[in-house]
Amino acid sequence: MNTHCPFCGAPVGMRSRFCSMCGQLLPPSSLPAASPPPPIDNWPVEGALANGKRLQVTGDALDLRELINVVESSVRWWQRGLKSSDAMTRDQAAHAIDELSHILRSLSQQLAHGRSTIRITRRLPALRRFDIACPSCGSGNRAGARFCQRCGALLNTAPGYGAGHVQSRTLTFTFAARTDTGRVRHQNQDSVYTGVIPLPDGQQAYLCLVADGMGGAAAGEYASRLAADVSRAYLEQESASHPPATDAAWQALLRDAVRAANRQIYNAARTDAARRGMGTTLTIALLVGDRLHIASVGDSRAYLLNTDGVTDDGAPSAQLTSDHSLVARLVDIGQLTPEQARVHPQRNILYRSIGTDPSVDVDTRSEALEPGDIVLLCSDGLVNHVSDEEIAQIALGETDLDRAVMRLVSLANERGGRDNISVVMVRVSGER
Repeated sequence: MNTHCPFCGAPVGMRSRFCSMCGQLLPPSSLPAASPPPPIDNWPVEGALANGKRLQVTGDALDLRELINVVESSVRWWQRGLKSSDAMTRDQAAHAIDELSHILRSLSQQLAHGRSTIRITRRLPALRRFDIACPSCGSGNRAGARFCQRCGALLNTAPGYGAGHVQSRTLTFTFAARTDTGRVRHQNQDSVYTGVIPLPDGQQAYLCLVADGMGGAAAGEYASRLAADVSRAYLEQESASHPPATDAAWQALLRDAVRAANRQIYNAARTDAARRGMGTTLTIALLVGDRLHIASVGDSRAYLLNTDGVTDDGAPSAQLTSDHSLVARLVDIGQLTPEQARVHPQRNILYRSIGTDPSVDVDTRSEALEPGDIVLLCSDGLVNHVSDEEIAQIALGETDLDRAVMRLVSLANERGGRDNISVVMVRVSGER
């Protein structure tokens, strides 16, 4: 629903107390106006399959022949299960091959009709965008605003003036983390970490991460732990000596940290036959001042939650990371629904992970933090059983952060607990 300032007619932003154009105090009945999402940017994706073929996504188009290679590779992988002595394994493999055959038929028909590429949709929502920071309260405001939407102060609208030119607000962070083996697995291959990284001048950065290992029990556990240890040590060392000054520099540091972990795991897998083929996902959240910096590889996720809304249309929850999995791309091109992807037998097949290739592409992003935000990281053991809506309801509905984490893990276990389950939550507090 679109609503405008009753005094000057300008659009009213989400959670605004003052009009950003005339500075008047808004009546409590004013509702936010929807804003158009930003244009989709290019997001290169590349990964290796077991047979050495590549899957690439450039911009918003995916090559149908490469996607067919992915599906065919998955069919061959499941065909091994048909030779198993276990009847349940054979049935599962047959079901997976049947579903993949339908997908392969659909893609092949499109190719036969002359279609060589297919458009994909980036499903990450448009988050609230803060282009100008208020010099009085530190709150973010959109480009073109004359008065702060939060406190009503006059903004400096000189060219080039933005969030990076004022001192950040003081925010405090509360952490909770839990990792659980689940109901089916015998060992926990997930690793989680939360901690503080000292910065010069008495400042601090707050680090949390989730890694989900793969490649056999011992190898997967080793890979996830190594990813956590190497990336944490790299960030501590580099940021302590010369901390980045901009979002782009923090993202570059995160990419370097993840790639350092990738090199160590890849080399370890090559030198130890027992750990050959091991890998892990890795999702990192680094909170510095009032900025959140994210890096991710694989399908462990990061979310941003707030009852006051975190997107331009006021949704209380937004996924900050893309899943680097086959089923995520099949959802993007309309072959699967999100509900089907949640239970799909191919949901654990990744085309990008840490340690499986000598180099890796790392997704990064930075966002503004607001009081009332919750940053949530999790492995797929949670999202395979608990929907995004349920995650938001529990995380935002509990005043005790530890209890919220425990409830999420318990719910995933109640619904089968087929995989290890890891959850990290950070609550952001401060004056609005």
